[in-house]
Amino acid sequence: MRHLNRKSDPKVIGGLVQKKNNWTLTPNYYNSDQQAPIIDRKRPGRGFRHLLKQKDIHAFIGILPDWNELSVGLNAIVLASGRWDVYGYHRRGVVHICAWEEDHWIKLSLEGFEAEREIIEKLGVPYEVDADEVLCKFNENQARAHQLLATLLHELGHHHDRMTTNSKSRPTRGEPYAAAYARKYAERIWIDYQKVFGVF
Repeated sequence: MRHLNRKSDPKVIGGLVQKKNNWTLTPNYYNSDQQAPIIDRKRPGRGFRHLLKQKDIHAFIGILPDWNELSVGLNAIVLASGRWDVYGYHRRGVVHICAWEEDHWIKLSLEGFEAEREIIEKLGVPYEVDADEVLCKFNENQARAHQLLATLLHELGHHHDRMTTNSKSRPTRGEPYAAAYARKYAERIWIDYQKVFGVF
């Protein structure tokens, strides 16, 4: 019988044990700087759908007057899965716009409605106030405008907050800063928005 002179462990090379797994993180827009922001689209999730397309994001970026400055340090804009509790969110270098509910009409708490009242009324969204909630009757164009003029600008406000701190590591001025940033910017581009995306 002939025996093979086999290594006891094929992962030993030159007497050194080799790593079994590749521990290097796969580069992506969460852990690697990008030359230009990527526009990514995830599945919307059950009960939600994406009203925005990647071309809508490109068109919207085209009307932002200081996009070259604002996009510094921004790795991606993500059309993310829908969530019942938020319109969007910010992670270092990445802003997310959550998919909208399949039924365009949404219910807000009284407090939530007050936070959104200015943009809701600006978009001409009809609403009904009940004892402890408000039914906002968005149509598709109004919901899309809300995602761009309120949600995306709000999350870009968090990004701007981070990039204007000394460390550039995290936003420090919180929700009031992002909300004020979105309101100011929406007013600034209001006419251009309607020229590009139409009326509601």
